[in-house]
Amino acid sequence: MGVVVVGSANMDVVARVPRIPGPGETLLARSFSRGGGGKGANQAVAAARAGGVETAFVGALGSDGDGQSLRESLTGSGVDMSVVAQSGEPTGTALISVADDGENAIVVVGGANADFTALDARQQQVIGAADVLLAQLEIDADVVLAAAQARREGAVFVLNAAPSQPLSEAMWAQLDVLVVNEHEAADLAVALGAPDRELDGAVDLLAGRVGSLVVTLGGEGSLVVEGGERTRVPAVPVTPVDTTGAGDTFVGVLGARLALGDSLVEAARWGSVAAALAVQRPGAQDGVPSAAEVRTAYTSGQN
Repeated sequence: MGVVVVGSANMDVVARVPRIPGPGETLLARSFSRGGGGKGANQAVAAARAGGVETAFVGALGSDGDGQSLRESLTGSGVDMSVVAQSGEPTGTALISVADDGENAIVVVGGANADFTALDARQQQVIGAADVLLAQLEIDADVVLAAAQARREGAVFVLNAAPSQPLSEAMWAQLDVLVVNEHEAADLAVALGAPDRELDGAVDLLAGRVGSLVVTLGGEGSLVVEGGERTRVPAVPVTPVDTTGAGDTFVGVLGARLALGDSLVEAARWGSVAAALAVQRPGAQDGVPSAAEVRTAYTSGQN
């Protein structure tokens, strides 16, 4: 098994608005839509669509219509859903406002994701067959830790530490690759005792705790740190339509490329191209590009 993603799955309920509303403010939406989301499910779709690697998802869905819809959608994207748990809770929901400039604000209702508190034997078996294990923090951190501990020797554990929260010492000990945005990097550094939120200092501190670090910087690309060496990976300049799920597209493709044998820097380059394509389309999973689209854009960028 190439990539196994352990994480959340949500039904995204999206309102297009002129701008993100402030506290106490009511805005009239331009449109309304529903589509697949959740950081884990988004990354699984991105890894599967990247091509060349088998991808399985480990998580929980409700027995409601949203759960069935998400199960069918991910299966249609090539994700193995055979060990996804069925919860008595409703499928997770994300309430998303997307502004005209592509920025978003998101409120997540955990539902079945919050009910996912332990791995069963079949899930552990699938995780144990992975070459690359991807996880995030939209589910119980103890489940993420258990998944990391269940992987086979030599398998790479990539943690996208989002939403932001401190990591236990046990989690730090399991990490092979840490992926965070600049805000999450600062949060983790402060939790480790940093005196301020300055990015360079945060990068130095985090790089001292994990073998490989990727800091995503939005329109500025990403920073890869391995063995003390920093490499800037530029973003592809585009005009964003919807940034929802762009980071997940980056991480999912990065994981797939690692499973294919790419270096971390090269994997980040592929992830950047895929994310640039994703932000030009509405929706989280709906916006994830195909392997052919990414390959074409990547190749044209190298010429």
